[in-house]
Formats: sequence, C-alpha cells, structure tokens
Amino acid sequence: MNNIKISISSTPHIRAKHTINSIMLDVLIALIPATLAGIYFFGANALLRIIISIASAMGFEYLFQKGTKQPITLNDYSAILTGLLLALNLSSTVPLWVPVVGNLFAIIIVKQLFGGLGQNFMNPALAARVFLTISYAAVANNYLPADSAVDVLTYATPLSAIKFNDFVPSFADYKDVFWGNVGGSVGETSAFAIIIGGLYLIRKKIIDWKIPVIIIVSVLFFSFLFKRNDLGFHPIYEALSGGLLLGAFFMATDYSSSPITPLGNIIFAVCIGLMISIIRAFGSYPEGVAYAILFMNLWVPILDRYTKPRVFGTTRGGKSIE
Repeated sequence: MNNIKISISSTPHIRAKHTINSIMLDVLIALIPATLAGIYFFGANALLRIIISIASAMGFEYLFQKGTKQPITLNDYSAILTGLLLALNLSSTVPLWVPVVGNLFAIIIVKQLFGGLGQNFMNPALAARVFLTISYAAVANNYLPADSAVDVLTYATPLSAIKFNDFVPSFADYKDVFWGNVGGSVGETSAFAIIIGGLYLIRKKIIDWKIPVIIIVSVLFFSFLFKRNDLGFHPIYEALSGGLLLGAFFMATDYSSSPITPLGNIIFAVCIGLMISIIRAFGSYPEGVAYAILFMNLWVPILDRYTKPRVFGTTRGGKSIE
C-alpha cells in the first residue's frame, strides 16, 4: 500500500473520450479524401511534395525538442498534421525546398517558440503558407491546371479568372470546381473531398459545425452583396473555389487559435467570412482565406474575454453575490 500513488484534484471531474492523439488522428483521416484527390488530379508531383512536407515537419519538431531537451512528441501526430496541411495549401509545382522552408517557419517559429502544441496563437500551417506567399511569391503562387503535364509558369485559378478575366462560370465549370478538376493548391481544388472530410469531423464531434458553416454562409452572403462585375453573381462558385472550404473546416477550427465561447465563435466566423469577401472583391489578391483567418486569430483573446458567459453566483461586473 505504501507504493501506491494517488493523484488528487479538485472537482468537477470530466472524462472526455477524445485525446490529443485521437483528435489529431481523426483530422488526418478527414484529410484523406482531399489528399487522395490532390494526388489524383496533380499526380506524382503532389505526392512527392506531401511526403517531403510531412518528413520535414517531423524532422524539425524532433530536432528542436531534442536540442532543447524536451520530451519528443512526434507520437501525438501534430507535426504530421502540420506538414500535410502545408502541403495541401501549396501548388504541386513549387520547388522541393519550399515546403521545407515553410515547415521550418511553422514548426519552429509559430509552434515551438510559443510553447508547443496548444500554445500557438495562430494555425502553423496557415501562417507558413502566408510566409511563403509573401517571401517567395514568384514560386509559391504558380499553379498548373489539373491533369496537366505542361511546364507553364502560371495558370488562372477559378478565383483569379473571375477577378481578372471577367470569367462567367458555366454548368461544366461548376462541376469541375466541385470535383476538383481545376487549378489551385493540391488540397483545395476538390470541394467534394473537403466536404466529406469536414462532415466526418462534425460527425465525430471533433469540431463544432458553427465555425465552418457560418464562414461559408457569410461568404455566400457577402459575395452576393459585393458585386464583382457586370456579368452576374456567382456566390456558390466562389464558395466552392479557392481555400475557403479547406480553411473553414480544417484551419479556422484549430483549438488553440479559435474562440472557446459560443458567441465568440459566431463573431469570429462572421468576421472571417466578411474579410474573405472584402479581399476577394476589392483587394489586389484573388484569395483572402489565409489572411482573414490569421487576422482573426489575433482577436481571439479579446473575443474570449468579452463574450465569456457570466459565472453563476456573480453579478454582471464579476462581483460575488453575498
């Protein structure tokens, strides 16, 4: 009996069925459809960059933790998830060093220097994508059309075609953007694959439906409100295009960088949808998902502070009732 150690903590004791490992594993499972779609449409180039991105993310996490004498946490799958998400946010044509540099920034700067898993104030993969887009725009923003083996420098993605070429999508274009037969990043072109993964996360209760659904609905509303050109409105096509679905389901819902209060989640999601639509309609860049999510990540502490429910037994000012 003297060798028995008892851990005592204050109530309430809540037993959760999800662990860090199970959550990360479920998110990886949910990304399988988008990953397979990216490999199908973009071929071996996409697969190679996915492998390099995952390997470099795991490598940087191991080296940092080994060098700082911290416990090695590769078995929590978070580094794998970061590497995969970054690869899915990149073009299949980027040089092989691009995902390596991106993961160096994501794992070391955004994640580990802020305390590791759960301490990062923004999504590491999304922050790395913006870092690469700004720092290496000449190589990070070049896209090939799906099923293309032609060596071209750039390709008009659906959003850039609408913004710069007054493109009017036909029914066939809607089908292409839904299934993924368009140009863009490896994991963002197939709306069908991303939706399947997102529904899996909602069904498993890994994410709350409010953030992704409100973001998508907000973009639909504001895309209809902000007129692009005189050739008509295409809010559904815009919602299916670009990184909206991938960002809404897999990055805006990041636990450590999204609000914890119900009202905070609603404000967070509506503001992301508004910013995406403003950037797409009035900015010089055809896409705004990454910037919108990262900007709202900075406001999460304020949203949590001012939208937290009143504690039972206190007044609205926070004073105890005597």
